[in-house]
Amino acid sequence: MIQLTTQQQEIRDAILRICERFDADYWLEKDRAGGFPFDFHKALADAGWLGIAIPEGYGGSGLGITEAAVMMQAVAESGAGMSGASAIHMNIFGLSPVVQFGTEAQKERMLPPLIAGTDRACFAVTEPNTGLNTTQLKTRAVREGDHYVLNGAKTFISTASTVEKMLILARTTPLEEVRNKTDGLSLFYTSIDRNHVETREIDKMGRKAVDTNQVFIDNLKVPVEDRIGEEGKGFHYILHGMNAERVLVAAEAIGLGRVALQRATQYAKERVVFNRQIGQNQGVQHPLAECWMKLEAANLVMLNAAHMFDRGENCGAQANAAKYLAAEACHDACQTAVMTHGGFGYAKEYHVERYLRESYVPRIAPISPQLILCFIAEKVLGLPKSY
Repeated sequence: MIQLTTQQQEIRDAILRICERFDADYWLEKDRAGGFPFDFHKALADAGWLGIAIPEGYGGSGLGITEAAVMMQAVAESGAGMSGASAIHMNIFGLSPVVQFGTEAQKERMLPPLIAGTDRACFAVTEPNTGLNTTQLKTRAVREGDHYVLNGAKTFISTASTVEKMLILARTTPLEEVRNKTDGLSLFYTSIDRNHVETREIDKMGRKAVDTNQVFIDNLKVPVEDRIGEEGKGFHYILHGMNAERVLVAAEAIGLGRVALQRATQYAKERVVFNRQIGQNQGVQHPLAECWMKLEAANLVMLNAAHMFDRGENCGAQANAAKYLAAEACHDACQTAVMTHGGFGYAKEYHVERYLRESYVPRIAPISPQLILCFIAEKVLGLPKSY
């Protein structure tokens, strides 16, 4: 049976104690008014949690993705949901390519400010006309002596309007000139010069506290020393972090589903209709019980994927399955929570409608459920590729 170690339980407890300072009403106000939760981000940075999966030599804790997943699940489960999780998500996995493929000088320059919270970063990959077809990216990076000049557009880039840095994938060799379609893309971690980078926030359904943007890059100069690894190998570098991100998103989704289920269960105990608690009715009990089982099952798959990742094993199928199952279980739990509350579930003050809106984030990103099904069908079941 997969259980949390003593250390992992202590991590969970410590994160929940910090999150107690940022209650449901804090996140409700953020949902209404927007604005990045800088005080929440600072609280976790000051306590040293932003470097949980970064090596100790650069100021991190040197722990694994399993411990990071425990942390992120606790953040979401505290009531912060995807708003709180997304505010720090990039810190946890985003600079994995720097840790794995950066030079010693790059690690010493790039990692400590991120851990301290003095630098925040976005992950700029997706583009308006390519979606998840990453090998077709159009943003260009042309080398001119000791720097590159970047031009192009990115879309659905979280936190791009408020951060100082970006990890960006750009094409350094035209697609028609590469032998393999996964070549010709280079990875950079660089400062955002607002004179050459314009962001336009996308007004969206939920998670208003964490901005999502269209990004337009016009002649941005990027020093050669900001390139991570070899030129043209950037696609291969970002693959390293994808399984980790799927595990973390799964953990966050489970946390969100759990807090929705907790609120629904408490309401079912307290709400009296026809002279009886509505939680006494099997029509209310059974959907809640089913949600608990789905969340627990997804949690086991997630923890297994995390353990495999930390052991260096191939966990693509497990990480994708965890993300899929957790996102679906989360959405079911949030929807059931709204329906359990009846008309009050539609009222913002009960919080569950916000959780339902946020539950679409892990379903959609960072990869669609349909593509995960295609991956499992092809890579696990051996069926022919369908796209």
